[in-house]
Amino acid sequence: MADTLHFSLVSPEREVFSGAVQQVVVPGTEGDFGVLAHHAPLMSTIKPGLLRIFTGEREVRMFINGGFADVTPAGLTILAEDAVDLAQQDAAALEQQLQSAREELAAAGQDAPRRAAAQHALARLTALLAAFRAQ
Repeated sequence: MADTLHFSLVSPEREVFSGAVQQVVVPGTEGDFGVLAHHAPLMSTIKPGLLRIFTGEREVRMFINGGFADVTPAGLTILAEDAVDLAQQDAAALEQQLQSAREELAAAGQDAPRRAAAQHALARLTALLAAFRAQ
């Protein structure tokens, strides 16, 4: 059996994933990168996008909404702002949420805090839907 890598994915709410994996493909801000066992130490910021986790038996696809990746001799740790299992998502529901976010942005008018929150939600949902469609 090939060497494995210890991988932890942590969001502000909980530890989303922890265990031995074959490979992780991370959406880095400078481009996607793969991490295997014995990878050189690395720190990177992460852009919103598709995170692919290869466990050996299956591939887990997650949407992560930014954060940081840290590769050490002990493994890979990702601290994500948000992590969503794409297998648990529905295209129609995501489209409806996206439409609601667009309506909220339009309704925000000149209210700066409301507008900023609506823009953030719209950007997150747009990236989530793109990751969902990419799988």
